[in-house]
Amino acid sequence: ITVITLIIGYWLIKWVAKLIKRALDKFEVEEGTAGFLVSIIKVAFYIILGFAIAGTFGVDAASIVAILGSAGVAIGLAIQGSLSNFAGGILIILLKPFKVGDYIIEDNKGNAGTVTEISLFYTKLQTLDDRTVVLPNGTLANTSLTNVSKTPTRLLELKFSVAYEADWKRAMVIISEAFRTDEACVSADEVETYIDELADSSIVLGGRCNVLNENYRYAKQRILETVLS
Repeated sequence: ITVITLIIGYWLIKWVAKLIKRALDKFEVEEGTAGFLVSIIKVAFYIILGFAIAGTFGVDAASIVAILGSAGVAIGLAIQGSLSNFAGGILIILLKPFKVGDYIIEDNKGNAGTVTEISLFYTKLQTLDDRTVVLPNGTLANTSLTNVSKTPTRLLELKFSVAYEADWKRAMVIISEAFRTDEACVSADEVETYIDELADSSIVLGGRCNVLNENYRYAKQRILETVLS
């Protein structure tokens, strides 16, 4: 009976989880939130299944609750980090500093990438070089981060060093044209070029313009190549 209960219960939990996921997708619930809710529901059902299996052995549910209550403090102390990550996951879902598909930069270790999954305890990022970075939710909830995808555009700013004896005014024209003529620049009229610093051995010139988030990486490469050529 125990084995049959375990098999049927496991199958039913997977089936119900799929139904809930489909319902959440139908109502267009954000992917990270949906995954987080499904994970919590599955854990709750597994706990219920555990009670049901214990009942087949004649164990009183009240006794199980009493034992769990007594062990709760010790377990809580042993898994403080995991509980912190779980609480961090709830904060991320509720406050929505980012969602699946956003490109974020966390300031603790400088990890950056596209959010691919928000689970109960961890968040996964896909980096530009196709590495998967797993970050604890507790860390993300308690440190500052930059959500690059929060707005449709991003300021692209580049700096160039020019020797004092060189024609820096001509260099500024070249930089300005490189920004204005690049296809990623949202508005050529908003391009700015300026003297950023008078360094010991060179003049540091700067240029900036707003580009769409998805064009940022390649726009930077193209403009650098244009100025160099």
